[in-house]
Amino acid sequence: MPFRFRGCFAIPRGWSLQHQFPHSSSIPLNFSSLPHASSSPHSLLLHNFLPWLENKASSTISSSLSIANSSYGKSLFASKTIQTGDCILQVPYTVHITADNLPPEIRYLIGEDVGNIAKLAIVLLIHKKLGQGSEWYPYISCLPLQDEMHNTIFWNESELEMIRQSSVYQETIYQKFQIEKDFLALRPVFESFCQSLGDFTCKDFMHACTLVGSRAWGSTNGLSLIPFADFLNHDGISEAIVMSDDDNQCSEVIADRDYVPGEQVLIRYGKFSNATLMLDFGFTIPYNIYDQVQIQFDIPKHDPLRDMKLELLQRYFAPPTKDVKGLKCSVNSFTINSSGKLFDMNWFSILFLINIGEVKSARGKGKGVPQSLRALARVLSCTTSQAELYHLVVEAAQTDGRLARCPLQHTDNEIQAHKMLSSLFIQLIEERNATIMSLDSCDSSSLYESLPVRRQMARDLLHGELRILKSASTWLENYCFSLT
Repeated sequence: MPFRFRGCFAIPRGWSLQHQFPHSSSIPLNFSSLPHASSSPHSLLLHNFLPWLENKASSTISSSLSIANSSYGKSLFASKTIQTGDCILQVPYTVHITADNLPPEIRYLIGEDVGNIAKLAIVLLIHKKLGQGSEWYPYISCLPLQDEMHNTIFWNESELEMIRQSSVYQETIYQKFQIEKDFLALRPVFESFCQSLGDFTCKDFMHACTLVGSRAWGSTNGLSLIPFADFLNHDGISEAIVMSDDDNQCSEVIADRDYVPGEQVLIRYGKFSNATLMLDFGFTIPYNIYDQVQIQFDIPKHDPLRDMKLELLQRYFAPPTKDVKGLKCSVNSFTINSSGKLFDMNWFSILFLINIGEVKSARGKGKGVPQSLRALARVLSCTTSQAELYHLVVEAAQTDGRLARCPLQHTDNEIQAHKMLSSLFIQLIEERNATIMSLDSCDSSSLYESLPVRRQMARDLLHGELRILKSASTWLENYCFSLT
């Protein structure tokens, strides 16, 4: 399943409005407005949540945090003064929800090709069907409904059209495809138990998978849902994370700064771009320091050197580093996708991610455009002679083994390669500018169906990619000028 989580510490969920705030924000809250001040059933449930969990765990989870409904959704707030370095919560492994919570009679029917996210999704579905008869009812009932989530997998066609220029558009289609594939594989299991558990639809399964994918932690304890800890909201510059303490058999969070009573406590889910945040967590950040943009090059079939270029790219450009779920996790990575694999492509595409931190100077100084992307441009710009490509291979053998890392010997060819990149960036800039203008226009009737929060997420995504592209384009323009 194409969701993000990490090995020894957690990357929790993020859903919709509760995360729409700047990196450094802190939300003070008057304690008279905390849930226990209300007598509504839901508020009482929130008020009783921590005592219920501590009773279930037979240990103290937190003495310094309180759960509350803020304008951003369910959140955790300091109930007393917190100092940097304090351990603010500890959730024992015994109250983690894992695939081991599957009933044995169901677990044995699930094939090995079904991943832990899908298995955990089944656990959620089962306990949701059990209602108040479930031992996890206080937790399950606090999870967001599908209408409250804004992951792109739930966007309609007109909403997805707002982000068509971004890689997250195709990633959303792929994620839906994978979930539907898993559902078909699991449908016989659902049908076998439909009388006792009820009928599960693909929509139900998709909702459950997204809840798990956006809230779960990967640890030595396996993929886990960690009640209470997943009410923590995201701050992109926070140093606090959820960590696994195997010695004490618990997950814990250490405060990275001081908090006063009533202030919202924040952690960092990961160093994620807005594309990842909106796909996997359902929110964006107005100015995301980890934003990135994916660059795609297509090698036309009529290119006389196409076969040789493909062979060189496959040989010299290392495949992307994979995380535990098979996802690209390096910003300096290429993937080569063969035709017809999923989107019925009729050519090979080379995908490249540029992180906003890679383009440091508008004057052409600093790190500039990533060297590996410039190397790719040098390879693809060769159009007339195999000798040009052979020369790059010889150069690689004589240096560090990487292809086209040094400037081309002929200045005109070097300028041509970088102008090819510049031309692509200008095209991408124009496309994103046009989309942003349509998002800002009240006359765009096709956007009336979309939720305002999703339009803002699209703006955040496109503005972030636009910053990167403009910076890279300026760097390339200055580099080419320096060669003339």
